[in-house]
Amino acid sequence: VPPRVFRPQVRSKYLDIEERISHITDSKRTTVDLYNGAKGTKATRETRMEVVAWIAVCLFSCKLEGGFVRDWVIGNYTARPANLTGNPKAWISYSNGVPYMNKEVVPADLDCHLPTHAYFDIDRFHDELYKYDITCKVSRQDWRYVLLIDEDAPTGPFTMDLIEPHVALTHDRIDFDVNDLSLEKDYTHEIGMRVDIQQRPYLIEIEAIVDNIKNKRFQILRPIDDFLTERINKMVNIRHWTQMGEPSSVVPNPNPKYSAVLVPLPSPSKLYQDLQKDMQKIGNATIVSIEQVKNPLLEDAYESMKKLIAKQCKGSNPNERSLFHGTKGDGIDGIRDDGFDDRYFSPSGNWGT
Repeated sequence: VPPRVFRPQVRSKYLDIEERISHITDSKRTTVDLYNGAKGTKATRETRMEVVAWIAVCLFSCKLEGGFVRDWVIGNYTARPANLTGNPKAWISYSNGVPYMNKEVVPADLDCHLPTHAYFDIDRFHDELYKYDITCKVSRQDWRYVLLIDEDAPTGPFTMDLIEPHVALTHDRIDFDVNDLSLEKDYTHEIGMRVDIQQRPYLIEIEAIVDNIKNKRFQILRPIDDFLTERINKMVNIRHWTQMGEPSSVVPNPNPKYSAVLVPLPSPSKLYQDLQKDMQKIGNATIVSIEQVKNPLLEDAYESMKKLIAKQCKGSNPNERSLFHGTKGDGIDGIRDDGFDDRYFSPSGNWGT
């Protein structure tokens, strides 16, 4: 979702947020201003992170997303490990040679997606950091650069992920609503969304996300697996945020060239487990994989029909049920793209109902 300003009815409450947005996205910031953020008498770990983010966004056309936008730009939150306040270098741990920040550090890191339209020169990026006396160690993985920045700085270290553009294009699932915000160059008062969750059935707008961040609440927007469980535990038990409601599963709309998209459902997820239990009730079936279908046109048609039926039902209850249907490959493709055609229904057929 392209960046936009806050709605007029709430914008006056968020002028401090717009100021922090401009620190990262305003390409007209002067060298003196940037130097003060990095080396001035009032420089902090967070202002140095802003300078690094500014370099990535304004000089290298990256898009900033994730925890720094959530925790600092929107929330203005900071936290340090209580038992390590005098030893910032101890905030860093390593796994397979890759640095990670202590989970109690807020904001922890910077997450940037590299541009699709320009070559990224890591050496030049390193040189730009050096101009502001910001040190950097680079770890290279197949899909990202991981940078350890300010390892020995008295303000404290932080890490940065620079994610390759071909990977960024496939990172279209979002874990929490509060992680869906993004910043781009020269949108100095605006904020965007990484994944569009404004449409039905989600109806989550930027202002609602900001309000959740300000109140330390979050919604889960994808099936829960082991990886997501760890992230939820960090948010709830370490950061002391509150989970809102039941988890939902946001599947982004397909590319405009296609009518539908299939997304694998993780086997540890609750939905997968529930479907597995239901399948066991109907026979000796073996599950090879489960995929979710996202077809916006069919979803809109279904929701409209459900409302029409509900108007004719007692208590406006359309008596919706989930059923299994068996079919062959061509039938699967047809249902995915064009919907279920009940003219082919046969209670005595080989494939069931």
